[in-house]
Amino acid sequence: MAERHVLGISGGKDSAALAVYMSLHHPERPIEYFFTDTGKELPEVYEFLGKLEGFLGKPITYLNPNRDFDFWLRTYNHFLPSPRTRWCTRKLKLEPFKNWVKPSLEAGDTVYSYVAIRSDEEHREGMVTQHENLKVVMPFRENGLDKASVLEILDASGLGLPKYYDWRSRSGCTFCFFQQKIEWVRLKSTHPEAFEDAKAYEKNALEHGSPFTWSQGEPLTDLEKPERVAQIVTDFEIRKQRELARRRPNPLRAIPIEPIDIDDLYLEDEGGGACLVCHK
Repeated sequence: MAERHVLGISGGKDSAALAVYMSLHHPERPIEYFFTDTGKELPEVYEFLGKLEGFLGKPITYLNPNRDFDFWLRTYNHFLPSPRTRWCTRKLKLEPFKNWVKPSLEAGDTVYSYVAIRSDEEHREGMVTQHENLKVVMPFRENGLDKASVLEILDASGLGLPKYYDWRSRSGCTFCFFQQKIEWVRLKSTHPEAFEDAKAYEKNALEHGSPFTWSQGEPLTDLEKPERVAQIVTDFEIRKQRELARRRPNPLRAIPIEPIDIDDLYLEDEGGGACLVCHK
């Protein structure tokens, strides 16, 4: 039976670093790179994917769902996706991937899916496969590569981090419900038109009786008020300074002090825990 090697690119740093790592250390493997495109991604994600294709010297296959976000929103009675009902991940990310590899699995081929879970993420697990011929491979965990290693790989490749890391710590949909409040504030200032689209989706959902707002427990119309924005920014800076004071440099690393991701500072009721397939 044939073998197939696939590696999902989310637009985030870890999966990009894994693609670079595999292309350099295992050029003999005919890896197919893919990106599940919801149509609601940040423009910076598409820009970064183009740069990554240039480095890899091969195309990234875009997997598009058979139905778009708006179709599934109507199907789910206009209820926004949430941490408890992640229909967006299921319908716009997982199902397109499963449909893509299904012919190979049905033909009896073995499909190796490479996942960018790092050695310092003991709490994370890869996708639970529902087919005996679909094998999940975690090269970073197997080879002891951590977050600092990921940053060094991207720096050495010349790719660096995607531009959205200047203000946000995850890829995935523009209005991902796993965003923290500071990320919503920054979305409004960086992509105001996208913030307005998110507000429109939220208004429509509330009118149809949805119990969920994008940001847990707070509609965007409240979050964007000047006094609330100021409070969110102040609270975030306090958490950031506390984390900076806690960290110690490692002179043996190419990057002595790891940059602070927003995810490093999340509160239990503010984002965190994003789906691996979306933001790794």
